[in-house]
Amino acid sequence: MSCEMKLKERIGTINPIFTCQPAGAQYASIGLKDCIGLVHGGQGCVMFVRLLISQHLKESFEIASSSVHEDGAVFGALNRVEEGVDVLLMRYPHVKIIPIITTCSTEVIGDDVDGVVTKLNNGLLKEKYPGREVHLIPVHTPSFVGSMVSGYDVAVRDFVKYFSQKNKPSLKINLITGWVNPGDCKELKHILSEMDIEANVLFEIENFDSPLAPTKDVVSHGDTTIQDLIETADAQGTIALNRYEGGAAAKYLEKRWDVPAIIGPTPIGIRNTDTFLANLKAMTGKPIPASLVKERGIAIDAITDLAHMFLADKKVAIYGNPDLVIGLAEFCLDLGMKPKLLLIGDENPGYADDPRLKALQENVTHEMEIITNADLWELEDRIKNKGQEFDLILGHSKGRFVSIDYQIPLVRVGFPTYDRAGHYRHPVVGYNGAIWLAEAMANALFTDMEYKKSREWILNVW
Repeated sequence: MSCEMKLKERIGTINPIFTCQPAGAQYASIGLKDCIGLVHGGQGCVMFVRLLISQHLKESFEIASSSVHEDGAVFGALNRVEEGVDVLLMRYPHVKIIPIITTCSTEVIGDDVDGVVTKLNNGLLKEKYPGREVHLIPVHTPSFVGSMVSGYDVAVRDFVKYFSQKNKPSLKINLITGWVNPGDCKELKHILSEMDIEANVLFEIENFDSPLAPTKDVVSHGDTTIQDLIETADAQGTIALNRYEGGAAAKYLEKRWDVPAIIGPTPIGIRNTDTFLANLKAMTGKPIPASLVKERGIAIDAITDLAHMFLADKKVAIYGNPDLVIGLAEFCLDLGMKPKLLLIGDENPGYADDPRLKALQENVTHEMEIITNADLWELEDRIKNKGQEFDLILGHSKGRFVSIDYQIPLVRVGFPTYDRAGHYRHPVVGYNGAIWLAEAMANALFTDMEYKKSREWILNVW
């Protein structure tokens, strides 16, 4: 038996797992309060990403485009940045942060975004908006390299790099959530509260589960403040939950401000959540309370009800963001399941040195493939042409056609999820996330059994 990690062999992409770097930067920016991102590129670079995020979170939010057209693509379009910043500041008096997020077109033509930021700081902001707090932050995310995952990582690092500054030591910690849902933020803040730990939670979007209020329209926004970002340099430590979604910011804070960093593991499942709590305890000295021990016990009880009878030996394919995919694979292994295929949708040289992927390669006792720079054809090809069988698929909504065509149940997890209701409310992380994941997988198998009218079915009971 072996676990092999390799690049996708084909040059082209069929049904991509990820979208581009600017999408990740936009997702990071919505976690900031008093912030509206200005995406420097064509209108579609905002429109399609905003559509995906809105479909996923089922909420409205603000993001802007410089709307570069043909003339700008030929002659340069920095004037569109200047006009866009001016319009945003006029229209939205509360805005303090405007990240200027580049795209493939504006990077290719060589627009000097850093230079135009200097020009605006010395010109427009002093002349038209004197005394107003405005932060223009260049975020370089060309679409022809990386993916939405690296774009998120770049943006988080750039925000922290811009704002962090030493003042006086703090007992707070920095918690970099990574690309998560409102339900995950709520769960993480619940754990911090139970342990009586104060934290700068970056870049948190709990309030994207917004109320429909009778008094006025609600526009969702993140809750990470400028002060939270400033204080990151004074924290007693940083915990980045994901290696590839916030790890760069944790490393920057450690190198620049001597803030100790712990990166991962993503707290998916029991053992990784145990490690997260142990890391919190080691960093802060705060004990793990009986309330969380009880939650752990409830989660183990819920999993015990399902693992042996219903989940053991089920063959699973998993795709999505790398930290999510690895965490899900580890959880499936702990449940006695057999993750057979892991698809990660970009190419990153760091994957070869990832200790979690190395552990999978060294310890897995069944055949497993880990494909990087993958697309969803890698999944379909194995089912259609190579005779591989899967009992379950874990991934976002873009895999639904493979699920439908080959009648394999799909548990929606990750971004974007737009064809199931309320998934953004449920945590994947923590002990409560472990319960939700295990029960979602079991219920998907139960529904599949009913749909296929299988009586002496695959679930090992009668």
